[in-house]
Amino acid sequence: MYPLFLDFIHSLSWSHPSWDLFILLFLVVGTLVYGFSLGRGRTIMIMVAVYMAVAAVHTLPPLPSFGATVQLTNGFAFRIGTFVGLFAILFFMLTRSALNHALSSDGPMGSWWHVIVLSFLQVGMLISVIMSFLPTLWLSKISPFLQIIFASPWGAFAWVVAPIFGLLIVGISIESFGTKVLGRNY
Repeated sequence: MYPLFLDFIHSLSWSHPSWDLFILLFLVVGTLVYGFSLGRGRTIMIMVAVYMAVAAVHTLPPLPSFGATVQLTNGFAFRIGTFVGLFAILFFMLTRSALNHALSSDGPMGSWWHVIVLSFLQVGMLISVIMSFLPTLWLSKISPFLQIIFASPWGAFAWVVAPIFGLLIVGISIESFGTKVLGRNY
């Protein structure tokens, strides 16, 4: 893994940008912009909507062709479109649900690092989900290091599970901060 990481670092070039550089920049810039523009409550709602959309798309049965002559490569464009569409609908519905009211209630909001952790895990999960829909031919154009981190079975599993643990860690941190430092019970 370490030699793959070194190869990955040496392959990054600003003069000849690659998909690897784009993915890395998306992870870093997306984490900062996404996290600080949305805040912790909306980040959690987006996370829930992403989990629901991923579950629905990964269990989507093959669709009949209905005599269509156009065929998508492994249906990846349809799957990405379905994921984005379901995500948008679910997020819209969740912003009007009891979950939104529970997350925006008066209570400890956490610190800036909570937002960074949740945003990083959320953006990493989005990258992994999108890469799971891509055909192997497209994935072969990405460095082996990023393939292992985001697209391998263990990498994809880690990115799906990591936000759950991130929520637990942030929740424990907020609870400890609220009761020990502030002397309040939340």
